[in-house]
Amino acid sequence: MSGAQTRRAAAELLMLTLDSRRTLDEAMAKTDSYNDLEGPDRGFARVMASAALRELGRIDAGLSPLLSRPLEATSPAIRALLRIGAVQLWRLDTPAHAAVSETVEAAKGWPDARSGGSFLNAVLRRAADTDPGLDAMSAISVWPDWLADRFAADLGAEGAERLAAHQLSEAPLFLSARSDPAEVATATHGDLLPTGSVRLGHSNVETLPGYDSGDWWVQDAAAALPARLLGATEDDKIIDLCAAPGGKTLQLATSGAQVTAVDRSKPRLERLRENLARTGLSADIIAANADEWRPDAPVSKLLLDAPCSALGTLRRHPEGAWIKREAEIDRFPTAQARLLAAAADMVVSGGTVIYCVCTPLKSEGLEIVEGALSDGLYTRHAIEPDEIPGFEHCLTEAGDLLTIPSEGAGHDAFFITRLTRL
Repeated sequence: MSGAQTRRAAAELLMLTLDSRRTLDEAMAKTDSYNDLEGPDRGFARVMASAALRELGRIDAGLSPLLSRPLEATSPAIRALLRIGAVQLWRLDTPAHAAVSETVEAAKGWPDARSGGSFLNAVLRRAADTDPGLDAMSAISVWPDWLADRFAADLGAEGAERLAAHQLSEAPLFLSARSDPAEVATATHGDLLPTGSVRLGHSNVETLPGYDSGDWWVQDAAAALPARLLGATEDDKIIDLCAAPGGKTLQLATSGAQVTAVDRSKPRLERLRENLARTGLSADIIAANADEWRPDAPVSKLLLDAPCSALGTLRRHPEGAWIKREAEIDRFPTAQARLLAAAADMVVSGGTVIYCVCTPLKSEGLEIVEGALSDGLYTRHAIEPDEIPGFEHCLTEAGDLLTIPSEGAGHDAFFITRLTRL
């Protein structure tokens, strides 16, 4: 494959992601020019698209002075090629002649971009001679302004900067073990964290020792905390609401508890079935709307990982900052409050409910919990430092967890609270 074809594939990934508002994973599955690539070419196309998404706000800010018209006024294909060319020059250390000539050549062979080849060439040549000062820009400039403002309002300026800086590098891989985390860490040459998660560098998951035998599954270290805090035992009957794709279900099942996993998405539940089969664990699976379904009898423990904006996972999915709209995010709290109220119907008096969301926004976390508390459904059962070794600094004054990642941590940003049914 030629370098031009690789650049076109990267630009098509970027265009499908941003202009059709797909995740990068979805774009990779649907882009023929990308799937026609092999080996290093495919890898480089993904790296270019991912790097552009990771710092999109900064890349656009660097391009803006080089343009005679707003970037958004260019065609989607040319806009994507400009970003792919710029990220090669400014972030990937690609030789300038290759970054410019191969990206311009990609435009010549792409009907959607062919008419803008001369414009693309002129801008990228200027970009090659320009230091845009990306590192001098505020970290929060990687996001659209509305999102930077939301994070700053909820987390403070320092917290927002920490979250943005965290996004600038690829996330590590975390594993949860079926039985012995120390054995998994040894077999995979990973680092064993105090909470039992195993941290690795970037790896091909399916080639790691223990994959075929189901010794572990991929699960972010912060995402593994909610099930840990539920304190499951083999005598428990537990409901995992909004369970798919099932990492927390697998965790709960390792205790020997009788776990019922409920989710409305049949395709995502199929992934849970596959993981249960691979690990040899068991759970009852129910495809149902979690705010309408009720168990035959209330249980003592329930975990609710509510649908959310997923803005705590931007290190792994940086496109989320750009493909989500503020109005869409503002619709989540209504459903989250409804689900937490429904959970109260499924738990015995004095029973435990863990509520969590993979977003640090107060509207989806703290405010949902405070609403349920004021309605008299629950009381808060504060999380104690010795329950979350390594995450003690993430405890809030109220006794909840907000896992804003610190330097080198690599985990997602989760809000987690533990409640007792009144």
